[in-house]
Amino acid sequence: MLKFDVQHSSAVRTTEEREAAAAGPLPPTLLDQMQRYWQAANYLTLAQIYLRDNPLLREPLRPEHVKPRLLGHWGTSPGLNLVYVHLSRLIRERDADVIYLAGPGHGGPALVGNAYLEGTYSEVYPEVTRDRAGLRLLCRRFSTPGGVPSHVSVQTPGSIHEGGELGYVLAHAFGAAFDAPDLIVAAVVGDGEAECGPLAGAWRSTAFLNPARDGAVLPILHLNGYKISGPAVIARDSDADIAAFLQGNGYDARFVEGDDPRHVHQAFAATLDWCYERIRGIQRDARAGGVTGRPRWPAIVLRTPKGWTGPKEVDGQPAEGTFRSHQVPMADVRTNPAHLAQLESWMRSYRPDALFDRDGTLVPDLAALAPRGDRRMSANPRANGGTVLVDLDLPDFRDYAIAVDRPAVVRRESTRQLGKLLRDVFVRNAGAANFRLFCPDETNSNRLGDVFEVENRCFVGPGLDVDDHLSADGRVMEVLSEHLCEGWLEGYTLTGRHGLFATYEAFAMVSASMTVQHTKWLQEARHLPWRAPVASLNILLTSTCWRNDHNGFSHQGPGLIDVMLSKRGSVTRIYLPPDANCLLSVADHCLRSRDYVNLIVIDKQPQLQFLDMAAAIEHCANGASIWHEAGTDDGGEPDVVLGSAGDIPTLETLAAAWYLRRLVPDLRVRVVNVVDLMRLFPARHHPHGMTEAQFVDLFTADKPVVFAFHGYQRAIHEIVHGHPDVDRIHVRGFNEQGTTTTPFQMVVLNEMSRFHLAAEAIRRVPRLRDRAPGLLAECDARIAEANAYAREHFEDQPEIRDWVWSD
Repeated sequence: MLKFDVQHSSAVRTTEEREAAAAGPLPPTLLDQMQRYWQAANYLTLAQIYLRDNPLLREPLRPEHVKPRLLGHWGTSPGLNLVYVHLSRLIRERDADVIYLAGPGHGGPALVGNAYLEGTYSEVYPEVTRDRAGLRLLCRRFSTPGGVPSHVSVQTPGSIHEGGELGYVLAHAFGAAFDAPDLIVAAVVGDGEAECGPLAGAWRSTAFLNPARDGAVLPILHLNGYKISGPAVIARDSDADIAAFLQGNGYDARFVEGDDPRHVHQAFAATLDWCYERIRGIQRDARAGGVTGRPRWPAIVLRTPKGWTGPKEVDGQPAEGTFRSHQVPMADVRTNPAHLAQLESWMRSYRPDALFDRDGTLVPDLAALAPRGDRRMSANPRANGGTVLVDLDLPDFRDYAIAVDRPAVVRRESTRQLGKLLRDVFVRNAGAANFRLFCPDETNSNRLGDVFEVENRCFVGPGLDVDDHLSADGRVMEVLSEHLCEGWLEGYTLTGRHGLFATYEAFAMVSASMTVQHTKWLQEARHLPWRAPVASLNILLTSTCWRNDHNGFSHQGPGLIDVMLSKRGSVTRIYLPPDANCLLSVADHCLRSRDYVNLIVIDKQPQLQFLDMAAAIEHCANGASIWHEAGTDDGGEPDVVLGSAGDIPTLETLAAAWYLRRLVPDLRVRVVNVVDLMRLFPARHHPHGMTEAQFVDLFTADKPVVFAFHGYQRAIHEIVHGHPDVDRIHVRGFNEQGTTTTPFQMVVLNEMSRFHLAAEAIRRVPRLRDRAPGLLAECDARIAEANAYAREHFEDQPEIRDWVWSD
């Protein structure tokens, strides 16, 4: 079997090695078939980019056959097509279980074309038939109004990775491979993508891949030299430097390079065979004798020209092998006769008349090269994860309830109760191996450490005696990269499993763009009947902006709430449980849900508990409720409404209501708490939203509302727009004031303390106008006292720090 020495570049390989590569493992007939299949894939790629009619050039190409807007990327596609045809041979000959992730940004036409050649595309889109009419429709759908995007989008059968936003292909690939012991995830990494920060951390995922129980990831670093206009940095590196880089990240690299297709076919086939044997050998050894160390996994470095097999020159300028072939090598075909002629010549060079029969169907000897049924990469069930999804066996969340006899008296760490529940989720689903917890080295910090009673941190590598709950068998995935945690979870859920990503609130913004992309994926998947629902992406934000006792301003930022509010309501959910029992109820719902991105925000520090479990369940089901015990309106019309969303805002709101009882005994106050933030939307804007009547039932039709919010004030104003008389809603929240300080000083800095809320309520009630100056002075005095005490004693006043509800 052919092996390329990773220390050799093509320039120093021996003549014997070159001859061996030219001979290779492919018999002449198969080599010819694979070359023609590759030509068919290249032809379909090109046709999708350029053509609206005459898809097989059965008549001379005319300007009206060409699309008026040419969108798509040719440069990376020939390499992607080459990899696809070779992986298909591996699947067919070895009965291998393989999915394909295309990292290069705009490889859409290549993967769509291969899904069509395999027949899957016509199965999920029956109107795109496997004949000339279907080919015409395939071309007309690509990057056109009402059609499919130019990325390897959710509409592409076999895809779990769009590739439009670069840097995440390896994170998704490893997430897909976890707990999928027979699966090989082929991940093509573009040389432009290799410059992205998230990818740098993702190479280290080998430290978390357990060959005894996980699948394998085969990285294929595709070097074609250029990005849109500049050179790709890694493509200019020597083979020796690239090999050293990959070796340092846990890989044994094999190089394939050239521009002679038949030579590359043979070399790639030999290399792929070696990689497959190496993967299965690593797995056999680990499954027979256990994991004895971190293996060195195979990787492929593929060097081919950008825009390979395209025009060598366009208008006297080099094209193939340069940045000029990155997108559309000839962009004015409809108006430039020379370009039209060059395009026709280029397309005919693939000999479509020999690839497709008279009816436009792929000829039988080429169609036979595709794997069958679910073994086709475009039909693999793992790439449509909902088809293999098994429900979690969840314990009864009520069993973890905190006893609350009276509101706001008991003080506990709410997330610790969730940790106990997650511990038992691991136990109950151990056999299914379909749940993991992802966290940037903060599981204990976030009070979820009870999971370590039954699970370990995953680490495939050398251990020390002082390590804490560390083993190759662990399913708690701790790594200091939010990108990697998020990406692993996305890959894990999209291939049919469940999980939770817990992180510090401010640093969820590091991976916010990934969360957005996943939300868009789920949104589009809802329009595709063939895409089975997958487990929701669950994100828990702790160490919130209001309680960073060991950290300062850099760790204070609730921005992910705003990011998720901007997404479609059919997919996004935001929960702000005020206490442990509400958190348990919300978590149970989220772990059972499908096709959502669920954002749960609650701090990890000891906090007052407000609702017993029965009340918490009812409150969470309603999404927003009047807390009658805290108010003084006796069920009638109040003077003012105190609303809140979030744990610290709820604490300050109840304390403000308590304070107002004593300061202004005749003031009628209603207290409203919101746990499901989307409940505040008008019903026409969100499926969880309120009707006008429901909104009035909670907040009245015309009384002032003082609303304490966990995040930025503007978010509430945006959400409630469209409800009656929303100008009466006055929001206090995080306004970018922060530092390392006491808990109460944080709410004072942001003017959301109980005294600020009480003062705002007093100012907004007309009948208190005469008394307001004295009452407001009292509130100001309490704030000044709190400030002075904190600066003198470095802690909050006992009456604030230890406040509980009393009658």
